[in-house]
Formats: sequence, structure tokens, C-alpha cells
Amino acid sequence: QVQLVESGGGLVQAGGSLRLSCAASGRTFSTYSMGWFRQVPGKERECVAAISRAGGITYYADSVKGRFAIARDNALNMVYLQMNSLKPEDTAIYYCAAYPTVRAEVRSTVMGYDYWGQGTQVTVSS
Repeated sequence: QVQLVESGGGLVQAGGSLRLSCAASGRTFSTYSMGWFRQVPGKERECVAAISRAGGITYYADSVKGRFAIARDNALNMVYLQMNSLKPEDTAIYYCAAYPTVRAEVRSTVMGYDYWGQGTQVTVSS
């Protein structure tokens, strides 16, 4: 089992940058594939980025490609989401998620993940 705690959200102007961090508990972090999701009221939670156990495979939603970058540090039990060129439509609660796997793979669906953080608010002003 893993517990996830996000940090780094806040208010930023359009065009600015933020880096989200997700701290994971436990000694088997490297056996989890990780993802970042976001959700706005009234809409479904969507995956914006995901990364495989060792970081060799990544996934990005079309809406964030070229602007966001996901990375992980297995020695520190951390996963990050660097968000650049932020737009007002990036405003959402951002969640870190994890699922255990023996494969080098990523998933982009909510149902594919077993563990979730509490979320961190990102607000981008125009």
C-alpha cells in the first residue's frame, strides 16, 4: 500500500509555471506506475501525465503536450509535474495516483489506478 501527498499548487498568471510534487510513503515506490490527473467541478477526472516504474515510458494528454513534463525520483519516493506556459483552462485540482505493476507501462484512466492523493489546487489567472 502507498500513501500519496501532493504539494506545489497555487495561483499563477497565464504563461507562468508551477511544479507539483507528490511524496509517496513505503519502501516499494519503484514498483508503482504513477500518474497525474486533474478535475474541475462538473467534469470527469482526466489524466494529464503518467510515468512507468523506472521512468522510461511517459504519457501526456494532447492538451498538455509540450508544456508539462512528468518525472520521478525513485530514491526519494517522489514524482513531479512541471507545468509551463500555463493557461486558464489548466485550472483544476491536481491529483497524484499510483498502481502497482510488474510491467513497464502507463495507464491513462481513472479506473486503472488504486491509490490517490488528496489533491492540490492549481489556479491560472488570465
